[in-house]
Amino acid sequence: MSATKGRDFVLGIDFGTDSVRAIVVDAADGRAAGQAVADYPRWAALRYCSPRDNRFRQHPLDYVESMEAAVRGALDKAGGAARTGLRAIAVDTTGSTPCFADAAGRPLALSSEFAEEPDAMFILWKDHTSVAEAEKINELARSWGGEDYTRFEGGIYSSEWFWAKTLHVAQTNRRVASAAATIVEHCDWMPALLTGVSDYRSLRRSRCAAGHKAMWHASWGGYPPADFLKRLHPELARLAASLGTETWTTDTAAGALCPEWAARFGLDPGIPVSVGAFDAHVGAVGGDVAPGTLLKIMGTSTCDVMVGTRPTGGEALVRGICGQVDGSVIPGLIGYEAGQSAFGDVFAWFRGILAWPFRALGGALRSSGASGVPSVEEIEAALLPALESEASAIDPAASSLVALDWLNGRRTPDADQSLKGAIAGITLGTSAPMIYRALIEAAAFGSRAIVERLRAEGVAVERVAAVGGVARKSPLVMQISADVLGMEIAVSASDQSVALGAAMFAAVTAGLYPDVLSAQAAMSSGVERLYKPDPARAAIYDRLYERYRALGAFMEASAKAEAKERT
Repeated sequence: MSATKGRDFVLGIDFGTDSVRAIVVDAADGRAAGQAVADYPRWAALRYCSPRDNRFRQHPLDYVESMEAAVRGALDKAGGAARTGLRAIAVDTTGSTPCFADAAGRPLALSSEFAEEPDAMFILWKDHTSVAEAEKINELARSWGGEDYTRFEGGIYSSEWFWAKTLHVAQTNRRVASAAATIVEHCDWMPALLTGVSDYRSLRRSRCAAGHKAMWHASWGGYPPADFLKRLHPELARLAASLGTETWTTDTAAGALCPEWAARFGLDPGIPVSVGAFDAHVGAVGGDVAPGTLLKIMGTSTCDVMVGTRPTGGEALVRGICGQVDGSVIPGLIGYEAGQSAFGDVFAWFRGILAWPFRALGGALRSSGASGVPSVEEIEAALLPALESEASAIDPAASSLVALDWLNGRRTPDADQSLKGAIAGITLGTSAPMIYRALIEAAAFGSRAIVERLRAEGVAVERVAAVGGVARKSPLVMQISADVLGMEIAVSASDQSVALGAAMFAAVTAGLYPDVLSAQAAMSSGVERLYKPDPARAAIYDRLYERYRALGAFMEASAKAEAKERT
């Protein structure tokens, strides 16, 4: 059981927040033979979204069209040998990103009746329209007198997750909820689409999606029972019955590539397609996660993933994280997930604030005949590098600023999406680079809070590794993170670590390797750069971290007082 260089290839398809990436990999050594990226056109125009209302929806056609373009592009670059030697395909997506679907497992938005209905589209992971519903789930789990179905999910259910989003639509859009035969996670629908599933009962549901976001656990035989879910809404019990009780790990096949999609990709039908998974879990494998290693996927948000051996006795629960699930990352090991609801999004937000005058006035200046006026796109492209250059020279000990990274709520520790970000200590001498550095420090402090919680709960964090766009593009972010954590951070050499992780799972599904760890060892891209903490700056950040915690406590108290006033 082994892969032959130049003959055995696998395809990883990674659906991110803004685009889909496809990578064709030589299964013998992990070398990329061809890769391509395609953006989501409707999402880029923010159709079906309302940031002011924390509503973020994606049309399934964005996924379908962009996947076809990216896969064909990657295969064209890889050449004929890769097409004829493609052994398996694996897919990962964002999550929890569920969608109401019909009896065929087809998203309702693909029907003419619901083509323009946001509630019939995929509810993106960062959609926070269901904060009240998440709290309702938490209150019931603690008070109903039976099993606490949140206990393997950190003990706090989040508005970013499956049942909160389902409950929100059930309560606010009866037309959509009653039309649905089932609900599909994005990571479950893509393999179903590729394998030609035409009955929702044939869907193979992802272990990581179900376990971390939908309260599935083997010890209670699947999802929460109807008696619990009916207390939230009758539709939840009905829809839960459509999910079955079994889940599958990503090293197993969901089915075989159907003739329709084989033709659209230019491949032969019958190629195995792996069960889907979330990008963070797959990216952790692509970034060399192992017991003792905290793997950070650093993009618009962060997902922090660890794996650990199965306990010999009862499983110790870790409070305030995004769940712990047997086999969710690597089969045979317990997968732990945490993360931050905003990371790169924080820096993009600040860039947008600074670019506002150019966006508001640039067009008028150009139309008036003014010469040399740059476009908004040119301004935005230059802003972050310029800010990073100036911010790198700022002495953290001399700054009066401290910021809070909860601009999109707090994912972990202790999920609360109602919380808001903050910047304190601003004076007339505060500059844009100072604010930018404070935002970077806040993001790093958020990472430290996660590490401290994991350690306090008995999970050994011995080393840190990182993948993703921010990790490879921003030396300042990575150095500050290393200083704040007081730990070395190893950055993966691959620019497509998540898609590479999917390719590793595909290689196992194809039978080219006996297990995920064997595929990882053979196909790893290695370390590109190692960031080491500076002891002097680490001591400064120890003090600043206490200010960060104090600001967080103040903002939490303010949020509670505001909520009390509203009620």
